[in-house]
Amino acid sequence: MGDQPPGAETPRRFLFLDASARPDGNSARLARLAAESSLPAGAEQQWLRLDEHPLPPFRDLRHTGDGTYPEPAGHERTLLDATLAATDLVFVAPLYWYALPTSAKLYLDYWSAWFRVPGVEFREGMRGGTIWGVTALATEDDDNAEPLIGTLRLTADYMGMRWGGVLLGHGTRPGEALADERAVIAAKSFFAG
Repeated sequence: MGDQPPGAETPRRFLFLDASARPDGNSARLARLAAESSLPAGAEQQWLRLDEHPLPPFRDLRHTGDGTYPEPAGHERTLLDATLAATDLVFVAPLYWYALPTSAKLYLDYWSAWFRVPGVEFREGMRGGTIWGVTALATEDDDNAEPLIGTLRLTADYMGMRWGGVLLGHGTRPGEALADERAVIAAKSFFAG
């Protein structure tokens, strides 16, 4: 994420991690609007639906044997490589029971393994990047999203990453978040500022 030669300017690479259980849900629609309207010039983007890259339940091996994890393969390798290639991680995650959807939480659990895969240097590779959130919630009370926001913000802090903020939209049925005027206005400048 962070390392580049002095004076070299590489384009920012945004990885959008869609954690919704519903394809093309409100969070994804809001994230697409923000990407179309406010990504920096020349920024690259990659979109991955976490449900299309399922991970098995996470197993904590830290205190087993030498505490290392095997070389990632399959969907885990795809997610690891995409994560390390990104300068900006965007969690496209509707609010489910006041928290991240299961697929997003499971993806974050795997970070604990990636710290311990020989040769990966995951923490160093992530340092200096930015974490963002885009979420839709059914209630009008933004405080209900605080646990989700706190998880992402604290993850950024722990990893030595910047916290880009969260874009909140309100809606339950598909498309309703795009009728949230405040969210639409915020989306149009979200990644710019």
